[in-house]
Amino acid sequence: MTTLPPTSQTSPATLPPSVFTLPQTAQLEALYTIIRDKDTNRGDFIFYTDRIIRLLVEEGLNHLPVIPKTVETPTGATYEGVGFEGKICGVSILRAGEAMEAGLREVCRSVRIGKILIQRDEETAKPKLFYSKLPEDIASRYCLLLDPMLATGGSAMKAVEVLLEHGVPENRIIFINLIASPEGLNTFCSKYPQLRVITGWIDKGLNEKAYIIPGLGDFGERRYCI
Repeated sequence: MTTLPPTSQTSPATLPPSVFTLPQTAQLEALYTIIRDKDTNRGDFIFYTDRIIRLLVEEGLNHLPVIPKTVETPTGATYEGVGFEGKICGVSILRAGEAMEAGLREVCRSVRIGKILIQRDEETAKPKLFYSKLPEDIASRYCLLLDPMLATGGSAMKAVEVLLEHGVPENRIIFINLIASPEGLNTFCSKYPQLRVITGWIDKGLNEKAYIIPGLGDFGERRYCI
């Protein structure tokens, strides 16, 4: 049996209780190795990040509440199963978060999508809301907040602030991302302990420029720029 080599993953014991990672398999690490490689071409980067995004969305759905549901099968028998409770929507943090919308649509038919644009204010160096378009009934939905990278956590915290202002309960928000820094996770979860975070990988940390290390570079540039 092939075993995983030592990785930079943060020990589960040190994670905030609201953080959940994908199963750390050799297959998953192989996918991350491909997308981290600076020589990976744009087509392969898109293909393999899409594979990871699909896994993340499926895991995010596992954290939604369910209710008992009984159905009749084609054989005439009954099956006592479960059904999803309540409605969901996806909210992407532009622009990189848009790359995760397709993965959500692939597993949730006719899902509503909202968008939030947050950029750094050059005068204050703090994240500033520039644009948001959300479903009118978002306060009654479970929200899957989508952004590939969690570095300092500033943009994600601002996005959650926007959702809360629109009436979304904190415990109905699930933040989904590909790579996170321990610093960003701790800051983010300390401020919003009731929401859940689903991440694919937790890296070593941030460098002096607040870039995730080892990271994968600028996700948006690698995804959208030819």
